[in-house]
Order: sequence, then structure tokens, then C-alpha cells
Amino acid sequence: MSKTLNEIASDLKTYLIEIQSDAHNKGNMRPERYNNLKLVMDLVKNKNPHVVISVAMSEAEYLLPSGEKINGGLGPDDRFVLRWIAKPNTIPMLMECWKQAERSRGRIDR
Repeated sequence: MSKTLNEIASDLKTYLIEIQSDAHNKGNMRPERYNNLKLVMDLVKNKNPHVVISVAMSEAEYLLPSGEKINGGLGPDDRFVLRWIAKPNTIPMLMECWKQAERSRGRIDR
């Protein structure tokens, strides 16, 4: 069974916290920053497969299946999100959510 966009958002949150919790960044790491992390796919706004990721007050849109950032920015989190998107299972999971959104003909979000 495929993951929901909510479950994928939770995976991203965990990834961001873990990757930034190394010894070099531990003092500056604020995990609560990711409490409102959100993933959205809106077929009305953009008919091309994409995901919009919001963290705190920042937002960026990534094209699927390439993972290329096409709009916005997440500040210092950009590089970590790009690494997460490049992981082997991320794009297929997101594409499955996109297909689900197409079937429901609308918008899905976390």
C-alpha cells in the first residue's frame, strides 16, 4: 500500500530533524520549526506533476519526477529537501500521491 502525503510529510520532517541533529549543528537545531511542515499537490494551480513544500514561513515548489525546484525557496532547508527528494524512494512515493490526486481530480495536502 502506498503512503499518503501526510505520511510522506512526516518522513520529511524526521529526515530534516535527523540530518541537522549532528554534533556540529546540535546547539542550533530547533525541531519545533518543522511542526507545521506541509506538502501540497494542487492540480488546478499546476497541471504538471509537482509538490509544494512549506516549512515555517517558507515555501518551494518541486517538479516531479525530476525533483527540480521551480518556484520559491526554503532558505537553509533547501539543500536538505533536495537531498531528501533525491533519495531512491521519494519520487516514486510522491508520484503515487500525484496519481491519487489525478484520480480524485483536485488538491491533496497534508
